[in-house]
Amino acid sequence: ENRSIGKYGCMHRDYLQQNNPIRFDDLVLEGKLWTYLADLNEQAQNRLQLIIGQMQEAESVDDELKENNQMAWVQAMKSIHNRAEEIVLHELVYGEDV
Repeated sequence: ENRSIGKYGCMHRDYLQQNNPIRFDDLVLEGKLWTYLADLNEQAQNRLQLIIGQMQEAESVDDELKENNQMAWVQAMKSIHNRAEEIVLHELVYGEDV
C-alpha cells in the first residue's frame, strides 16, 4: 500500500489505539491497518469537500462575495471549513460506527 493515510487517517489511528485497542490490533495482525486508514482518509476528504460545497451554496458564499468583499469571504470560508471538519471528525474519525 503506497497511499498516504493523511491527517484523518492519523487521527483515527490514534483514536483506535487509545479507545479501541482490540480493533487496532486486529487490523494490524490482518495487515489491513494501512489500507483501512488510507480509505478512511479519502472518505473524510471527499465528505469534507461535499459538506463545504453544500454549506457554501446554502449560505450564499460565492465568487460574487469574494469579488466584492474578500475579507468577509475568507471569514465565511474559514467558518464553513471549521464546521464541516467538525462534522467529518464526528462522523468518520471519532464515530463509534466507523
